[in-house]
Amino acid sequence: MKTKTPPDHIPSNSIQDSGQDVPHAAMKDLNRRSFLRNSLVAGAAVTAGAVMLESIPSALAQEGHGHLTRGDAAILRWLAAAEIIETDLWQQYNELGGIQDAEVPGGSGSQSYANAIKQLDGDMDQYIHDNTEDELSHETFINAYLTSNGASPVSLDQFRTLPSSKATGAQQIGRLTNLTQLTVDTTWWTRYRSRTANPDLGDTFPPAIPSLAVGQHPGIPRTDSDLTDPNFLQAIANTAGFHFANIEVGGASMYPGLAQRVTSVEVLRILLSIGGTEITHFQTWHDKAGNAPPLTAMDPVTGVKVTFPDLNSPPFGGEDFQTNLIMPELTAFLSRKLPACSIIRPTSTRDAAKLALQGFMSMGVFIGQSPAFFELVNRLAVEADDAKRGTS
Repeated sequence: MKTKTPPDHIPSNSIQDSGQDVPHAAMKDLNRRSFLRNSLVAGAAVTAGAVMLESIPSALAQEGHGHLTRGDAAILRWLAAAEIIETDLWQQYNELGGIQDAEVPGGSGSQSYANAIKQLDGDMDQYIHDNTEDELSHETFINAYLTSNGASPVSLDQFRTLPSSKATGAQQIGRLTNLTQLTVDTTWWTRYRSRTANPDLGDTFPPAIPSLAVGQHPGIPRTDSDLTDPNFLQAIANTAGFHFANIEVGGASMYPGLAQRVTSVEVLRILLSIGGTEITHFQTWHDKAGNAPPLTAMDPVTGVKVTFPDLNSPPFGGEDFQTNLIMPELTAFLSRKLPACSIIRPTSTRDAAKLALQGFMSMGVFIGQSPAFFELVNRLAVEADDAKRGTS
């Protein structure tokens, strides 16, 4: 194991080598110092939250909050990147299915799509709006905190190159993410209902909606043509409903996983406080997904079929699929020798950031992104997972 003397502070334009071998072969060849020195992380943030960053009082920027360790800075940088990605996803959903106002500007809405989403709950437009505002506040706050401690905020703006939906109501601007070719993992559904299994103990789970894991499915209308068939439009809305929870379940686990690696009590407070809202997001969407109307539809463009079954009826049914079980069931925790406990799962700290990134990648939301984008977000995730509690 290599040992290096850590710096006394975090330079604003680089992250020092952690001195650890990267386990993933594809990441070993990346030089941490040279990559991060020249990466797009450096420089002022010009994301949607840039205006808020500019409002940080100069006294706060001068005072800072104390010493940021290398590991804490790396964790916060990854979380800023993850929140920027989530904001981009939610902004697209909000433009078509949420409430557009001064709090979350952009887009003009698609009434047909919004009505289809409301089949899952009459307040879905408000929930989408509030989730979007929350994620924007998270990315803005974390970047501002980094800035106030003399560290660089994160910007991914150079990668806003993916096309927008062409449906009426969507802004025609560059995006970081793609919501029209989703592959949605719904194993979170059975994971939170199982009374014996825990992913931290190596267990796996069946998906609630198997067909969402096969092929690519739109979560928003691609064009106004997707609005013409009510059955297919409802399938798009149902896909979005399950994808909402798929987005938030990663954050629900990522924050407690990374919290175990931070050194500063104040940074720990940030992760616990923001992580708590991610958990409330997940439980909200978990509840609404269960209201998706049963149907089968075929995508007229791709020919891909999707089926949303009645999860309360055979061959589903039972506690592993019951739709009103939205609170985590008791399960094994830490050891199967200990009593079962209702918990967030997983919460293992090992590869917490890389697993969250892999979750985004598996969704298909990065289809069309550049190699440079993947290189950057991989690097940020690796640096976060390499953080060690108590290391300067």
